[in-house]
Amino acid sequence: MEDAEHELYKLGIPVKTRHNEVAPSQFELAPIFEDVNISADHNTLTMEVLKRIALRHGLVCLLHEKPFAGINGSGKHNNWSMSNDKGENLLEPGTTPHQNLRFLAVLSVVLKAVHDHADVLRSSIATPGNDHRLGANEAPPAIISVFLGSLLSQILDSIEAGKVAAATEGSIIDLGVGKIPNISKDYTDRNRTSPFAFTGNKFEFRAVGSSANVAVPMAVLNAAVAEAFNEATQKLRKLLAQKANRDEAVIEMIKGFVKETKAVRFEGNGYSEEWKIEAKKRGLPILSTSAEALEVLRNEKATAFLVKQKVLSGDEIAARYHISVERYVKTLEIEMYTLSELVTTHVIPAIEKQVMSLYSVHGSLSGASVKKVHGDRVKLMESVFEEVLGGLDKLNETMESIHGKSDETAKMKALSTMASEASGLLRSAADRAERLVADEFWPLPKYREMLFANTLS
Repeated sequence: MEDAEHELYKLGIPVKTRHNEVAPSQFELAPIFEDVNISADHNTLTMEVLKRIALRHGLVCLLHEKPFAGINGSGKHNNWSMSNDKGENLLEPGTTPHQNLRFLAVLSVVLKAVHDHADVLRSSIATPGNDHRLGANEAPPAIISVFLGSLLSQILDSIEAGKVAAATEGSIIDLGVGKIPNISKDYTDRNRTSPFAFTGNKFEFRAVGSSANVAVPMAVLNAAVAEAFNEATQKLRKLLAQKANRDEAVIEMIKGFVKETKAVRFEGNGYSEEWKIEAKKRGLPILSTSAEALEVLRNEKATAFLVKQKVLSGDEIAARYHISVERYVKTLEIEMYTLSELVTTHVIPAIEKQVMSLYSVHGSLSGASVKKVHGDRVKLMESVFEEVLGGLDKLNETMESIHGKSDETAKMKALSTMASEASGLLRSAADRAERLVADEFWPLPKYREMLFANTLS
């Protein structure tokens, strides 16, 4: 990690943080904030540097979102904020009533952006690898929602209801404008289950995949916010003609946006099954897989803001859809055929050796009691062997039927459902075999060896 840091500094990439993470051999690296176009380029360069430096040390840097089952996945937490031409952070509460009113206005605009374009934001992070990660293990759910923290939520609820929130402990900033309540600076806790969380003076888009090019979700987010600002401007102009002063008009605009976007705000456990039910009741887009999320790009109404903001043309959006589908299909096909080959050429021969060894031992036993107990061991091994063979046949049959489809979208959907289910069953059977087959017969690194062997040296 030190070598990687030195190389990054040579490229002008300012690395501020590097430390180990929860999973074995998992590390986090964070740069100092920069303009989004520069930071996106630097992030791509960082991935290349990490891979190159790892090879120099006889290691391989895995950028896959979920390389190992059962432990934390990997992702990118895109910390995002906006500043004006004076360099002032528009998402940071200020020291004057005007600055605080501006903060709440910008906050409400961002809420509207995420609320109105949650489906396209979800599609911007849709990749096969991210499908393995989203929903657990330090990764947010696939349902896009916004976490603000208890105090900010209380403030917005009070604005919506026309009430004043009671003062709280801590560093209190008196907004001093009309009926806007007090707000405490940096009064936010971190909800690690939220895909889009407010963290003091910025938002953290936590659902971006570790292998992703961050320019894509950031471009979509910026376009969504720009669209929301346009709508806010139009609404504010109308309100200015009706209200006595500007502050009253701004408050009324905030109130309208807060009410309109309430469904996208969620403070609870995003991993829970209850949230999935609640999100459906709220009418939020639930796009659990990339195959579902990518279909949003075919919805011209949903992507119209990208065209309006001149970020992408209709033809470019269509092209991105087809490229994403093709990439998804190729990735899943490679994974499925690799799994089939690994099981055929490594797992099954290992099980066969174990079965033959068990038969040999069983035939040489003379005691009835020990033979009976050992017979249970033979039956268990045969049962797992049957499960592996059956799972392999099922996967091969499924892939053969999918391969015959000419429509790439149909292939994507079938791979996302039928093939993923078949591969999951085969993986489970192979995992059971791995725990039963002797080390001398198993040609692959065992799961426990890959994850923990190096930590013992």
